[in-house]
Amino acid sequence: MNRRALFAAAGLALAAAPARASSPKAGSAEAPALGVAGVGLPVIEGGRLRNYVFVSLRLHLGAGKTVEQMRPKEAFFRDALVKAAHRTPFTVPGDWTRLDERALSNALVAAAAGISGRGSVTRVEVVAQNPRRRSGMPTAR
Repeated sequence: MNRRALFAAAGLALAAAPARASSPKAGSAEAPALGVAGVGLPVIEGGRLRNYVFVSLRLHLGAGKTVEQMRPKEAFFRDALVKAAHRTPFTVPGDWTRLDERALSNALVAAAAGISGRGSVTRVEVVAQNPRRRSGMPTAR
């Protein structure tokens, strides 16, 4: 096979790849999700600020909501999450390097009802938790 034919075949394969990737598969209808990265939340224990944990989240959107509709509201979700974390900290007792994912998720789903409507966010997935300080902290065993 000569080089021209090889390059032409490779070019056609690359051009067809995005079309195949964007076409929906019959069996998998994955719900859209909005990524929220780098929200710094406090770890408060005994009435004192002990640490900050930076979390990355994925908001799984409800029926009828698209990422394009929800992206402009990302700042409101961040604000609601920070306010909730200061009001009732998501602290794990005895561990200053991580947050309670269930409490964080429940607070953000509840806040989403006021921000973008009831059922707009079905669940919140905590993708990553990165503490500001890692040493000298008590950790749960």
